[in-house]
Amino acid sequence: MDVPKKQKIIDEKLALEKAGHYCAYQERSQQEVRDKLYDWGLWPAAVENIIVKLIEEGFLNEERFAKAYATGKFRQKGWGKIKIKQGLKLKRVPDILIKKALNTIDADAYEVTLRTIIEKKAVLLKEKDGYKRRYKLQQYALSRGFEADLILDILKASEL
Repeated sequence: MDVPKKQKIIDEKLALEKAGHYCAYQERSQQEVRDKLYDWGLWPAAVENIIVKLIEEGFLNEERFAKAYATGKFRQKGWGKIKIKQGLKLKRVPDILIKKALNTIDADAYEVTLRTIIEKKAVLLKEKDGYKRRYKLQQYALSRGFEADLILDILKASEL
């Protein structure tokens, strides 16, 4: 079975227009746009020119992307700050912007979300032994990207 070849875009103006639509559809990091432009077959000089133009026109903004990513992953998927930070690092967002984005997450809502996640998981667990049960709840919350000390505080406060 033949796989159709990706269409290459050589014209820089056409690539800028398509990249503008790509960025307007959803917030994107510079690295995502850069990867997409390279997929389209553009040369490095053209890619950097397009990135600069997209930033000037307001289509690309790393800080806006980082904040949208952090709040979206927290609200929609219930991710903790550690997992969000890893995701932003994979998108090659600078550390300063990652800190700003993580600071936009409300501390009270963060704790309530963690408590809810632990309580939902506790209902599903069939483990009778208290130590194993707490360990499983702790590991689950850690896998969701929450901080160990906060998890332990919540587990101590609520006898699950």
